[in-house]
Amino acid sequence: MNAFSKVPVTIVTGFLGAGKTTLIRHVLENAGGRRLALIINEFGDVGVDGDILRSCGIDSCPEDNIVELANGCLCCTVADDFLPAIEALLARADRPDHIIVETSGLALPKPLVKAFDWPDVKARLTVDGVIAVVDGAAVAAGRFADDPEAVLAQRADDASIDHDNPLEEVYEDQLLCADLVVLNKADLLSPADLAEVRASIAASLPRAVKTVTVHEGQVDAALLLGLSAAAEDDLANRPSHHDAEGEHDHDDFDSFAVDVGATAAPDLLLARLKAVTEAHDILRIKGFVEVTGKPMRLLVQGVGARFRSSFDRPWKAGEPRASRLVVIGEKGIDRAAITAALAG
Repeated sequence: MNAFSKVPVTIVTGFLGAGKTTLIRHVLENAGGRRLALIINEFGDVGVDGDILRSCGIDSCPEDNIVELANGCLCCTVADDFLPAIEALLARADRPDHIIVETSGLALPKPLVKAFDWPDVKARLTVDGVIAVVDGAAVAAGRFADDPEAVLAQRADDASIDHDNPLEEVYEDQLLCADLVVLNKADLLSPADLAEVRASIAASLPRAVKTVTVHEGQVDAALLLGLSAAAEDDLANRPSHHDAEGEHDHDDFDSFAVDVGATAAPDLLLARLKAVTEAHDILRIKGFVEVTGKPMRLLVQGVGARFRSSFDRPWKAGEPRASRLVVIGEKGIDRAAITAALAG
C-alpha cells in the first residue's frame, strides 16, 4: 500500500450479543499478513469488548492499534470521536493496511457510512464493506418483528401494542446497510428454523446480499475483508428507517454497570443472572467477575436468558479485581431492582 492509496475500512454491525467480538477476534487471528487496526464503540460503562480483544496478544493487531470509543453511540458522535481516532491511526508511521470498526449493538450503520462521503475523509478512506452479524437463535425465538405489516394489523386490533418497535428498527437498519450478512449461532437452530431465519433475512434485504451461515463467528478473513464495496458511494441503495430524520438518539435504551462482588460458585451466579434477566426483560449482560481462589478473571456474557462464561486471562499484577457487569435493556427497566438483585 502506498502513502496515497485509500485505507479500506470494514464496519461490523449487529444486534446485542450477535457475536461481533468473536467474529473480529477470529479475523485478527487469521489476518493473512495484513496490519490491522480496530476501533471499538462500546455501549456501557465497562469496556468489555475492548478488554477481550486486547488480551488476544495477536501480532496482526497490536494493542496500540486498538482504539476504544466509549463516549456514546458512534453513529451519533462521528465528528467528536470517530474522526479524531481515524486521524491518529492514519498519522502513525506504520499506517494500518485495513481498519475494522465494531459498532455498538444499538448503532445504526448508515450515519457512519455517510461520514466516509465527507471530502476530507473520502480522500483517504473507503468503506470496504458493512458486515451485519445476526444472532440466528435470537431471531428464531421471535426477538424481532419480521413482518411490519403484521405488526400494523396487530396494532389495529390491540391499542396496547407498541407501534414503533425500536429493536426491530435497529435490526432492520443493520441488514439494510449490509454488504454481507453473517448468520451466527447456526448450531443452535434446527434445519427448519435455520431455513426460516434465512428466509426472513432475505425478505428484509433490498438488494442482492449474500448470507453466510456460521457458528462461533468462524468466518474466513478473506471473505470479510476485500469486498471493495465503496459503500459511501452507494448510500441510495441502503435505505433506513431514519432516512427522513436529521439526527437520532437512543432514548429507547438504558445501560448501566453493577458491581456484583467476587463469587465462589460461577454456576450459581449464572443461574441468578438468568433469573434476573427473565424477571426484568434484560436484553444483554456482559462483564468480568472475580472467582474466589482463581488466578484468572471470568468473562460473563448473556443474551436474553442464554449465558456463557469462560476464563479469559490472568488478573494482572496490581490490577483491581473488580467484578462488574454492564446491563442493557429497553427504556424503563427497573434499574434499582436489577442492581439490588445482582449485587445481593
